[in-house]
Amino acid sequence: MQRAAAATARSRSSSTVWNAARHRGSVPRCVAAASFAGSRGDGAAAARPLRIPGPGGRLALSLPRLSGGRAATTRAAVAAAAGVPLPADDVGAVERSGVGGLAETAQLGAMIAAWYLLNIYFNIYNKQVLQALPFPYTITAFQLGFGSVLIFLMWATKLHPPPRITPAQLAKIAPLAAGHMLGTVFTNMSLGKVAVSFTHTIKASEPFFTVLLSAFFLGETPSLLVLGSLVPIVGGVALASLTEVSFNWTGFWSAMASNLLYQSRNVLSKKLLGVEEESLDDINLFSVLTVLSFLLSCPLMLFAEGIKFTPGYLQSTGINLQELCVRAALAGFCFHGYQKLSYLILARVSPVTHSVANCVKRVVVIVSSVLFFRTAISPVNALGTGAALGGVFLYSRLKRTKPKDA
Repeated sequence: MQRAAAATARSRSSSTVWNAARHRGSVPRCVAAASFAGSRGDGAAAARPLRIPGPGGRLALSLPRLSGGRAATTRAAVAAAAGVPLPADDVGAVERSGVGGLAETAQLGAMIAAWYLLNIYFNIYNKQVLQALPFPYTITAFQLGFGSVLIFLMWATKLHPPPRITPAQLAKIAPLAAGHMLGTVFTNMSLGKVAVSFTHTIKASEPFFTVLLSAFFLGETPSLLVLGSLVPIVGGVALASLTEVSFNWTGFWSAMASNLLYQSRNVLSKKLLGVEEESLDDINLFSVLTVLSFLLSCPLMLFAEGIKFTPGYLQSTGINLQELCVRAALAGFCFHGYQKLSYLILARVSPVTHSVANCVKRVVVIVSSVLFFRTAISPVNALGTGAALGGVFLYSRLKRTKPKDA
């Protein structure tokens, strides 16, 4: 009993000393809060005291061994504030945590850079192919077919486990695949008719369709701030359209149709895909969507362009067929690569971060295409594009409380 009473008294004395030190400013409040968070025992395996000098002796703070880098950094902060050395094993834990965090950040940065580069090269190669061969249905089927070959290679080599999918799941995914395929067709149609920068300026209006379709199909009511963020998007697209040198209605409405179809796919996926589809991870869902889109694109291609697209036609145009095939293959690879990277990045970051990165990607693609193709752009056109992209960024930030994509 006497030992227990003495221990209690020491504990109270230590607490008093610690609080007094904290209020005097010798220990920062943030460190005190950190030590309190650590001392609660969240994920603790075994508590271990960290001895800190105080008035009348050394103050023993009992900080647990938490899993991961959180405990190590907590103990390091407390020790640094008190001016005492950190035990060797804690030093190693802090170093390992820092190295691991830097490695993950570097890996994510490399993935985002590759995502941007693949998107830039896809738009360049795709525009060149569409200028030489104005067959958007055929180009779409080729791109989806190229991606399907890569997907089957991925499954065959066990780089990613193949999915176990039921006929009921396929029936639910099929409408989404149709929207994905037609969205790609209309994007290619727009890219073939107008400048790459203008197509992507129009595609910046995706949030407008997301809000509209979410309200219609899911019953989601947007806030006034979200609705306000749509004003610069719509106004910017309208201003850019009025001053676009390459403007034509086919290119404009094709890009708008692409927005409608892609966002319908995104919104309907929430409504159609239920609990049983959770067995499909993001990569396999995207893979199945791509393969189904390719199968749906083949009859449409044959019906719309199959009669025109013949060896005789290719000879009559005087196209360098080998060079065209190489660029088409590169465009197909970039198309599949940047979409898969988009899913991989989304699995590592929050939907809002992904949306912001996607907004920056559109800026990078627009600037790169303007420089590469030497697209004429007036100050008013640039203002409209900037306003639309600024509205997209604002929309992404305002939607952070309700977290999102190609």
